[in-house]
Amino acid sequence: MMKLQITLFAILLLLTAACSTQDDGFIMHNINGYTIAGEDHELITFDAIAVQDGKVLATGTLSDLQQQLQGLNTIDGDGRTLIPGLIDAHVHVMGLGYQQLDVDVQGVDSLEETLEIIRQYAEDNPDLEWIRGRGWNQVLWEENEFPTAEDLDSVVPDRPVYLTRVDGHAAWANSRAMEIAGISRDTPDTQGGVVIRNEFGDATGIFVDATMYYITEHIPPRTEEENQQAFELALQVMAEHGLTSVHDARITVDTWEMYKNFADEDRLITRIYAMIGGTGGTFDELAENGPIESYAEDMLALRSVKISSDGALGSRGAAMLDHYHDDPGNTGLLFFDQEELNEMVIKGASNGFQMNIHAIGDAANRQVLNAFQNAQDELGDQSHLRHRVEHAQIVHPDDIPRFVDLNIIASMQPTHATSDMNMAEDRVGAERMEGAYAWQTFLDQGTVIAGGSDFPVENVNPFYGVYSSITRQDHGGMPPGGWYSEHRLSREETLRIFTRDAAYAAHQEDVLGTLETGKWADFILIDRDIFEVDASEIWQTEVLETWIAGEKVYQKQ
Repeated sequence: MMKLQITLFAILLLLTAACSTQDDGFIMHNINGYTIAGEDHELITFDAIAVQDGKVLATGTLSDLQQQLQGLNTIDGDGRTLIPGLIDAHVHVMGLGYQQLDVDVQGVDSLEETLEIIRQYAEDNPDLEWIRGRGWNQVLWEENEFPTAEDLDSVVPDRPVYLTRVDGHAAWANSRAMEIAGISRDTPDTQGGVVIRNEFGDATGIFVDATMYYITEHIPPRTEEENQQAFELALQVMAEHGLTSVHDARITVDTWEMYKNFADEDRLITRIYAMIGGTGGTFDELAENGPIESYAEDMLALRSVKISSDGALGSRGAAMLDHYHDDPGNTGLLFFDQEELNEMVIKGASNGFQMNIHAIGDAANRQVLNAFQNAQDELGDQSHLRHRVEHAQIVHPDDIPRFVDLNIIASMQPTHATSDMNMAEDRVGAERMEGAYAWQTFLDQGTVIAGGSDFPVENVNPFYGVYSSITRQDHGGMPPGGWYSEHRLSREETLRIFTRDAAYAAHQEDVLGTLETGKWADFILIDRDIFEVDASEIWQTEVLETWIAGEKVYQKQ
């Protein structure tokens, strides 16, 4: 429990830093400032910024601002680089918090080491009824095969263990967990889900997508205290990494109420644009009074819905038009038929909600675009709702122009490309890579790209995504020149997708995303000039300070 005690102490330091305000307004000068501005999304520079009542008054030079604005305090920026606070357009906030509490095996490159971490965590937490966690990725292991329940039994035989894959679209359970869930040879696959079985028909311990519910329905729910603790930890981590706003992909009624309570108590230090989880009972309750465009001075919003149409590439659950190149006969998993998805989109859109639909495979992307076309045919022009495809990873080249025709935003995560480049071609084959992770193709045709990470699937650090966007390389600079380098984005384009365009994807471009007059003064100070340093350094960028509405909420110790 030492890790938790240290982290809670860090929260106290963070809350102390959050009390640092400039009530009378201020001019921060001696800075190397950048922001995107204007209809042409031009990159502008400045060496001073004036802030009052939490909003930007102006940017420019210190002498000009002091002439125009009298009586403001001055803060010396010590020559540091200042950019708008970064916006992550696709995250799982509570998943990030739980990652701090549960066993975390993300990035571990061997089965043996993964099992040792699990064994040690179980030993350190003898009172836990269930061992929970996430992050395993068999693609990183020498075996490059799904693990088994027997593997987990070798380190934790006496308590149930349940760990989700790094992408959240498959789960690994031990024998005790399967026993509790009543898993047998007769346990069926489901629409949108598969139980992985051995040659005898027995469940191996891997459950893909919808079948994960067989286990999760038996796991005790988190307590209110655990949820609040996880949320506090997530807020701290986001602030430390310079995220001033995030789009939370799939929330529950209880989560929304907790977010509002934090906002009411002035404990919310990251803006959250929340997506309701599906169009079922949760939607009926949260959408009863229509979309919430702004709550607590733009700290919260609730005007979108998250639906998943397929699984993930790594677990071969992404729905493909043709079979997997490395698994003939398997075309992945569509979670709904076309009529079901059409009905969900109509329900959300007719109530005024933006529909944000997860689609990774080319079959799923086509199905989602068909659903948006159907909504337009049934309800008329939908452009005001700014519907989004979340991920848009593998898109058939014929379908890419449809994003323009239907005014669809592509919510894409640059680190997915650099994480997947070790297996993407194996999964789909080189001939189908033309529409894969095709950022520049989307941008060139005028599609708005909302940059994100999908944390905790990927690392929370947004500068990993900035680096991936610019280089399409891993942190060791491989491959030389970048993976499918024609889709690299420029530094200016990258800042835009993580600031202004991410704000646009949340209907918030008038209040967030750039440091223009009248917008919230959300900005960060960083330890290097990301427009001047060698691209190889960008992923190492560290956040020195994070400011929300003109208040410092984080300072590197």
